[in-house]
Amino acid sequence: MTETINIFIGIVVLLGSLLSLVTTIGLIRLPDVYTRSHAASKSATLGVLLILVGALLYFWFADNYFSARLVLGIVFVFITAPVAGHLISRAAYFTDVPLWEKTVQDDLKTKEHPKTKKEVEKRQKVHTEA
Repeated sequence: MTETINIFIGIVVLLGSLLSLVTTIGLIRLPDVYTRSHAASKSATLGVLLILVGALLYFWFADNYFSARLVLGIVFVFITAPVAGHLISRAAYFTDVPLWEKTVQDDLKTKEHPKTKKEVEKRQKVHTEA
């Protein structure tokens, strides 16, 4: 393995570590659950992906070993982390977790959302009849 590849892999892993550090700072400093969820799902996903890509490249070039487990880990993190962040944010919104007091825009506020199980069933009945 050449020194150039070693340096490139080191840079990729270092970038992933720095993005994970930015995520940690965001989780500590950001004001509400929605912005924290955004930091956790976006930058943490990219940080973990870069670290996994660095590990994949290292084993590929150092040992001539292509790890399908690392590829599956990359795909799994890439798909599940943003979806989980989105679902956590929506669950927080629908359970009336307050927004930050300096929030400017609330796009979901204008939409009508059912609050009870009966309202959900009523909406489903209307949609199936139409």
